[in-house]
Amino acid sequence: MIRVLGVSGSPHRHGNTERLLDAFLEGAREAGADTKKVVLSTLTYAPCRGCNACHRTGVCVVDDDATPLLEEMAHVDVLAVASPIYSMGITSELKGLIDRAQYLWARRMVTNTLDYPPEHLDRHRGVFLSTAGSDWPNVFDGAYPVAQALFSGLGFRYAANVVVNGLDAHGGRIQAHPTALADARAAGRREVASLLPR
Repeated sequence: MIRVLGVSGSPHRHGNTERLLDAFLEGAREAGADTKKVVLSTLTYAPCRGCNACHRTGVCVVDDDATPLLEEMAHVDVLAVASPIYSMGITSELKGLIDRAQYLWARRMVTNTLDYPPEHLDRHRGVFLSTAGSDWPNVFDGAYPVAQALFSGLGFRYAANVVVNGLDAHGGRIQAHPTALADARAAGRREVASLLPR
């Protein structure tokens, strides 16, 4: 069974970005995957302290909801991470979680206790989903490198973006966009299909 985890970084419950993620997960289920959604605003975790203790031990010293979630994220087949664009970047909820993944970077780059061989990356696919009210064509550019950092640290190949801008022109409602939700469902089906035996 292919496992797909969706992580919603939006503080706005059931808004445009979470609906986009829901459509992606629906498509993944249609393709036969086992899906789960986690909403970051319902969890309790602190930002990274910058203490660098993980550079010595490979373990984060902060005991809260972040580390168990990051460990769960690392063990699925498809990781779909969603955030609206706030001030030309991702939300603080998602950025805070990504910063807490520093201990994984430390395992790879400092303690040399973690490695992701090419065959691992081929079987783990990361997808970034996002929405923006602005129709500026570069509105997502600040978010992509941060998503890349998360996927790289967790051992995922950055496989695709599912992004929708210009929602202000549709009354701020993703349901009014002519293709957004259908495109996200298709992307969910496509990512699962890419991992099925041929």
